Amino acid sequence: MKSIWLDTTNIKEHESLNKDINTDVLVIGGGITGILCTYELKNKGIDVVLVEADKIAKGVTANTTAKITSQHGFIYNKLDTDTARLYYRANEEALQKYKDLSKTIDMELEEKDNYVYTLNDMRIIYKEMAILNQINAKAEIIKPSELPINTLNAIRFKKQAQFNPLKLIEEISKDLTIYENTKVIELETEEETEKIIAYTKNNKITANKVIVATHFPIFNKFGAYFLKLYQERSYVIAVKNAELMPGMYIDGSGNGLSFRTYKNLLLVGGGNHRTGKHGGGWNYLRDFIKSYYPNAVEQYHWATQDCMSLDNLPYIGLYSPKLPNVYVATGFNKWGMTTSMVAATLLTNLITGNPTPYEHIFNPSRSILKPQLLINGLETTLNLLTPTKPRCPHLGCALKYNKEEHTWDCPCHGSRFTEKGKLIENPATDDLKIKE
Repeated sequence: MKSIWLDTTNIKEHESLNKDINTDVLVIGGGITGILCTYELKNKGIDVVLVEADKIAKGVTANTTAKITSQHGFIYNKLDTDTARLYYRANEEALQKYKDLSKTIDMELEEKDNYVYTLNDMRIIYKEMAILNQINAKAEIIKPSELPINTLNAIRFKKQAQFNPLKLIEEISKDLTIYENTKVIELETEEETEKIIAYTKNNKITANKVIVATHFPIFNKFGAYFLKLYQERSYVIAVKNAELMPGMYIDGSGNGLSFRTYKNLLLVGGGNHRTGKHGGGWNYLRDFIKSYYPNAVEQYHWATQDCMSLDNLPYIGLYSPKLPNVYVATGFNKWGMTTSMVAATLLTNLITGNPTPYEHIFNPSRSILKPQLLINGLETTLNLLTPTKPRCPHLGCALKYNKEEHTWDCPCHGSRFTEKGKLIENPATDDLKIKE
């Protein structure tokens, strides 16, 4: 199982940290969010170091469908007008930043229209368009006849984009200070100076500021992210000999299919489910492709994992009021490419003391009193009380065996392990001990 992005790039490897160091800003996590934060801060003249527990860009970033868009399902009707306006602005600015980067960096960026479609509910189209009109978003209702399935209608955002994310990282990471195979185990604050000390197995890094960009935040003592987040798995298959699409498409229900093209390949995504639960997976996609594209030949298949927030908005900002000088970016709700650039912009401004008009809507300390909180709490309670082994080393939930991917998955917070217990996905930070 290897994504098309991994097969089309060759990212430079970096040495591991072997000494104590000091830096102005430490970035923990080498996915696209961490890389973009490091790149933005360095361009501001700030001394910044990135550390990655494994290899950069080999985790969630390598398994995206790589769409850049301000249209994240039917999200705008769930927001009040002011929040919707700021959310749209933040993502439009991120989209433009990618377009500007593509003028000097080969990242295979292509301008494409984005469509969010519905199979059976025109009411959601009208509700979404009502708020989009209020905030003057460039959107229109249109029926995408090029899809193989019969949609009722869709909302189109013109001139969005798709790209190869690892091509971008291959270029911008070359001149950054990066240490791979360097896992941060603990953070400590010096009371007198408020400097942050990050401890690895053998060394320590002293920094004025820290950004935690580890997908799911790994420090449990602060922020209650184990309550505020859960994770979902989604699947992608890339095929040749299928009709290519002129745009990017996704089912607005959150449970359907997505489509985009890459060169001569059609990428079909879907089959999603909460991590640790049963879902459609690749078999669902293969059945669909067999029915609608009988001549298609599978070239790649891969899966990804996404952190889902309580209220459909990411958490970007101060990790916790009790942890000064430490920042976080998480809960991207399946729109990590656009949101990673939002995060890089916002966190760079926070660190450099520049105001950002949409800072408050992403505040990680906003209210958690949302219906999803109850669902997350019940899921955790049930799995803590399940008398089975193995148990997740994160918080002790009962793991479920994933037959399709041959892994042990945590339904509570999404940690995943190989059959032999090697850690694949956080928030767990240690391998699983499997009794032979």
